[in-house]
Amino acid sequence: MAIVAIVAGLVVLVWSADRFVDGAAATARHLGLPPLLIGMLVIGFGTSAPELMVSALAALQGNPGLALGNAYGSNIANISLIVGLVAVISPLLVHSQVIRRELPLLALVTLISLWCLFDGEISRWDALLLLGLLATFMVYSVRSAGGGSGDPLHGDMETDAAGQSMSLKAGIVWTLVGLVMLIVSSRLLVWGAVSIAEAFGVSDLVIGLTVVAIGTSLPELASSISAVRKKQHDLVLGNVVGSNMFNTLGVVGLAGVIEPIQVDPAVLTRDWPVMAVLTLALLIFGMGRKRQGSINRWEGGILLASFIGYTTYLVFSVIGG
Repeated sequence: MAIVAIVAGLVVLVWSADRFVDGAAATARHLGLPPLLIGMLVIGFGTSAPELMVSALAALQGNPGLALGNAYGSNIANISLIVGLVAVISPLLVHSQVIRRELPLLALVTLISLWCLFDGEISRWDALLLLGLLATFMVYSVRSAGGGSGDPLHGDMETDAAGQSMSLKAGIVWTLVGLVMLIVSSRLLVWGAVSIAEAFGVSDLVIGLTVVAIGTSLPELASSISAVRKKQHDLVLGNVVGSNMFNTLGVVGLAGVIEPIQVDPAVLTRDWPVMAVLTLALLIFGMGRKRQGSINRWEGGILLASFIGYTTYLVFSVIGG
């Protein structure tokens, strides 16, 4: 039953996140919000909605380790699995100055997260700091985007957000339906994951880093493959940078406000270093090669191999433990 709950929860989670994003974007459009702001919310909050809901419910149910594993595991999967796989399929060119500006910010946020982890607990004060940084980042991004309408990512965002024609009534309905189903599917997924962890003696952290993290990263994977098919390379990195920013600040911050998170020592010695190295690699690949960065197939292969190696290590550590 727990395995069925995880599979069903993941399927409904991905479907409901898609409906929620479409409905929210349509509603915001009818209310006259700027297209760029809609695009940022869709890329950032929308694709992180599964992680946000799963982690909040995990914290409410007394499993904050699952919340932390979900957030960091999703960040690792976003860079190594999604960017790696997409770059292997089609090398990514980075034209957007938005991305080139926000990649260093993502690296800085990753360092700040280490400071929050270092005392062995993400307290409510740490969590409030993370949420405050997220709010600051959103305000900064919106204001700094005002004069850059020629940026490729702006066009991608506007096209993506405005592509689906939906009435205001339908937008509100799908937003509510998507939100309700997000909650239901998240509860199902968390129950299944915790049940399996207890049955096999596996920590919530490891379950969050593997099954739950990969499952909640499916919206980013789907939107990234769609973007690369449309030759919107900057949107792929926009997905990952926006999602990772929301995961590190918003997902962990919300879970920590609900319930302080005791940090497993393995997070500091294993998971955070992997996330940091991958973030650094993304920064180097995205900012390199004169004024235009690119991620070629070899670099994509390195990222993808990193994901396979890290996940294999986690699996064998569970079997060996």
